[in-house]
Amino acid sequence: MNYPKKLVEAVEQKMLGHNLEGFLSGKGPKNAVLMLIGEAPGETEIKTKIPFSGKSGKKLDSWLSESGLSREDIYITSAVRSRPFSIKEQLNKRTGIVETKYPNRTPTKSEILAYAPLLDYEIQTIQPKIFVPMGNIGLQRLLGNDYMISKNHGQLLHLPILVYSKEKNQLTKTSESYPVFPIYHPAAVFYNQKLEPIIESDWLLLGSLLKNRDLN
Repeated sequence: MNYPKKLVEAVEQKMLGHNLEGFLSGKGPKNAVLMLIGEAPGETEIKTKIPFSGKSGKKLDSWLSESGLSREDIYITSAVRSRPFSIKEQLNKRTGIVETKYPNRTPTKSEILAYAPLLDYEIQTIQPKIFVPMGNIGLQRLLGNDYMISKNHGQLLHLPILVYSKEKNQLTKTSESYPVFPIYHPAAVFYNQKLEPIIESDWLLLGSLLKNRDLN
């Protein structure tokens, strides 16, 4: 995705001083059926320039395949386009030396708001049949804090979504409704293996909905 230069520059200006690394554009065809919306790229994604290119990506690819889908059918983006990181001092027990680490972290509300115009631009450009937020960050960016993946996953919702209002400097609801199918983030299975059959079932349901075009 090629974003308007002014949009990118505005985000960069707002994010000066934040612990953010690199920039990863959304990837996928302009006529994508699905728009997958994650949290933010991780260290691997910033290096490879490919969304979901680490362990989570392998899980995602397997679920897509089981659902009769592939990356050629989807556009992948996230609420924040740069890698949020924290700075931590950690003792290396083998060497006895204190090392500085820069692990991934959850993006802040101000970072999500700053990057909001880029996601809005992608939505307007791609106009997918279904939005698929993966994880709470993606879901709440679209629908607000009243929605949770644990409560709303695997449901085809038809609701207004949140877009950035420059005048109010906040996210506001659209007047029209959009189809939204929340799903767990692929990385969730690494923290709770019991979620794997649930996520797989949700992907199979989504694949079935698309096959039958039962989007109402």
